[in-house]
Amino acid sequence: MNTSTRILAGASALLVLSANVAAAQNRPTAQQEQGMEKCFGIAKAGQNDCAAGPGTTCAGTSVRDYQGNAWKLAPKGTCTAIQTPKGNGSLTAIPNR
Repeated sequence: MNTSTRILAGASALLVLSANVAAAQNRPTAQQEQGMEKCFGIAKAGQNDCAAGPGTTCAGTSVRDYQGNAWKLAPKGTCTAIQTPKGNGSLTAIPNR
């Protein structure tokens, strides 16, 4: 196996791994299946469960309190009633927040 083949094989493996990680982040977790749901805009900085937008990796990476594209798990049916200083929680990402 020459160097080019090794590099290509390594790059392919990384692409597959990246795709699997990305897909796993959007799958319901065991907690979600047990009466929890994603609630955007309710987490304090660094306390999100996942999805904190560009420049972040996942859990604990939100940079602002109540960041609109970062979610935290909340009991089903309670998300939109959760009040923050920036408004209520949302079942979808909140643009420009």
